[in-house]
Amino acid sequence: MALSVIHHLLPNAGVRWPLYRVYTASCDRTAVRGLLTKCTQRAAVAGGLRLGLGILLPLFLLMLIANEVGEKEYFAVDLFAMSWVHRQAGDGLLSVSIWMNQLGTPLATCVVTVLPPLALWFMNRRPQALFALVAVGGAEGAQAIMKRIFQRPRPELWPHLVTAPGASFPSGHSTVAAALAAVCVLLLWRTRWRWSALWLGAAYYGLMALSRVVLGVHYPTDVLAAGLTALVWVMATYLGLRRWLRPGAGREPNDGDQ
Repeated sequence: MALSVIHHLLPNAGVRWPLYRVYTASCDRTAVRGLLTKCTQRAAVAGGLRLGLGILLPLFLLMLIANEVGEKEYFAVDLFAMSWVHRQAGDGLLSVSIWMNQLGTPLATCVVTVLPPLALWFMNRRPQALFALVAVGGAEGAQAIMKRIFQRPRPELWPHLVTAPGASFPSGHSTVAAALAAVCVLLLWRTRWRWSALWLGAAYYGLMALSRVVLGVHYPTDVLAAGLTALVWVMATYLGLRRWLRPGAGREPNDGDQ
């Protein structure tokens, strides 16, 4: 600001006082270097947070839970939490839980996995479409593989209110819900909808996770591991495709933009 005022007051400063030109050029280069240094530092901090909080910490917690499940150990908190939830659950929560169960049927899961990428594709957001497809579909595939590996039996503390075939660890319903929520948050993070996406996504995953415990078809550690699995996979996919997910990347111009 000060340099622009001086330049306006002294339009011929570059001719009459060559030292002024040298001084301003030096200041400009210093300012640019300082700005680039700050941007680089901020990018490094942001990248470290994404790697640490988005992948390494969730992966560490997931490995702790998986180790106990693999040794056929049961968490005391699982039984205590399930018993407490079962005592507190009323008819309203049971009805909501049964309705949430329908969102995890094979048909609903297919729609959730395919529809958002298709919508992004037709909006000319091709990298975002690829990210959504790989993130949600990959998280779903990861939990299916984990079910086959660990083969954890489902809880039998009370009669199940819905049909739930297959192994218990981790929860497939909760994995898809968490993956979809994480994808929406990441895609909307640079918009004014970031906090709405964050709170709605957290509520969606939380309600889905709670419903699985209320229905008695999953342990709390099943739904927790599902959220961790989804977070690790989605964040790893995001970091791998990050350079193509920047604002404006992959967007094909419409006829009106030319």
